[in-house]
Amino acid sequence: MTSRKTTAGPAEEGSVDEGAPWMRGLHADAGYLLYRLGLRSGQLFNAALQRSGLRLRHYALLRYLATVEGAAQRELSRRLGYDPSAIVGLVDDLERLGFVERRPAPDDRRRRIVALAPQGRDFLRDSDEVARGVTAELLAPLAPEDRETLHALLSRIAHTDGE
Repeated sequence: MTSRKTTAGPAEEGSVDEGAPWMRGLHADAGYLLYRLGLRSGQLFNAALQRSGLRLRHYALLRYLATVEGAAQRELSRRLGYDPSAIVGLVDDLERLGFVERRPAPDDRRRRIVALAPQGRDFLRDSDEVARGVTAELLAPLAPEDRETLHALLSRIAHTDGE
């Protein structure tokens, strides 16, 4: 992780000079701040999941599967916004761990769906506390009402595509 310097003086090699004029310009851009927040969130979450050998993308896939009876890999790709080839690898990883199962689709036995297995449900139950801890750490600088406002605004932005 890089250190952050908050003065306008020269930055040490490998550090980010947060006071530099070019950084002030980036920090005025909401898109860039959302990007930085996403990176930080992913880093925290992946570090918290490190012991399990899983990453945030695995958790997101499991979390989605917990809301449906099963889904085709194409649906997982579309719903989660992941490349279809990435979904194949994620499902393979989770299947090896016994967290998901590939099953025949109820409406067409030639088609396969991915469903959450009991071990996957157990993992989610145990990791939900980890997820809450990551969110709490990430949003620690905000008051509870500011957290609610941020969540409402991010939800509005995230759901503008009709999903």
